[in-house]
Amino acid sequence: MKPRPPGAAKAPQAKPGLHPRNPHREGYDFPVLVEASPELRPHLVRTPDGRTTVDFADPAAVKALNRALLLVHYGIRDWDIPPGYLCPPVPGRADYLHHLADLLGEACGSMPPQGGGIRVLDIGTGANGIYPLLGHRIHGWSFAGTDVDVRALESLTRVLAANPGLAGGIELRRQPRPERIFEGVLEPGERFHACLCNPPFHASAAEAREGSARKWRNLKGAAAGEPARNFGGRAGELWCPGGEAAFVGRMVEESAELGDRILWFTSLVSRSENLPDLRRKLRAARPAEVRVIPMAQGQKRSRILAWTYVPAQARRGWFEGP
Repeated sequence: MKPRPPGAAKAPQAKPGLHPRNPHREGYDFPVLVEASPELRPHLVRTPDGRTTVDFADPAAVKALNRALLLVHYGIRDWDIPPGYLCPPVPGRADYLHHLADLLGEACGSMPPQGGGIRVLDIGTGANGIYPLLGHRIHGWSFAGTDVDVRALESLTRVLAANPGLAGGIELRRQPRPERIFEGVLEPGERFHACLCNPPFHASAAEAREGSARKWRNLKGAAAGEPARNFGGRAGELWCPGGEAAFVGRMVEESAELGDRILWFTSLVSRSENLPDLRRKLRAARPAEVRVIPMAQGQKRSRILAWTYVPAQARRGWFEGP
């Protein structure tokens, strides 16, 4: 690591906007992370004001940071992903789960609800499996993670095998029909308290490449060379025909067919300009309630779109025993 400039030690850079329960809101404690995961040390650099960080334009650095965060904060060992797969930033993914816990807590009267009796469906869990891994560790929830990619599920299976405490709370299911979201992965009569999703953001491979190039220029400057996908990602993770708006729109349309099977349908919506069309689709589906939950990490803004077909007075029954 580059030497520290003269002067007092700098505190970690806080991450304003994260959920109050998010342990990453005060920034990264790099001495603790490096002690637990020494492979992170070669990736540390200094900012001009003397703070420790990693080069977020370096895919290896981002992956090493994730491995350290998952080990230190969540007790997840030997996390890994195949080359080229999506390497998601942990703080923002944890934030989604904390906001989802608030949403469920309103119905059951527990903030946040805990335990394996809470069942969550993760749509497009990927090779990283970040939502089931974090959600089971933070809240003890039970997860079913779905994906069309066999290799991704095989990789995540190896992570679960390395962490025996996780296997009982996380089930993986292959979606045999890529054109469908729920059909083919829900068992007859099965119910979930929530589904969550980080949908493919871009509408095409070309748009995904331009997005990577734009992020690269923001990180490295206008004179930078060829971009690297610092967070990785493949077709299906980064893009699908129609992009985020089309994917979440399909979720809305399919949700109307099984409104009594999932209490809260939720998805990230990164582009605010997609909300008007999604609201129109929701009006046609006629849910009992729609929420838009704002999320932020520093200057980055996002939101969770949530909808339910269950009337407010009936939601508590989902959390009561038989």
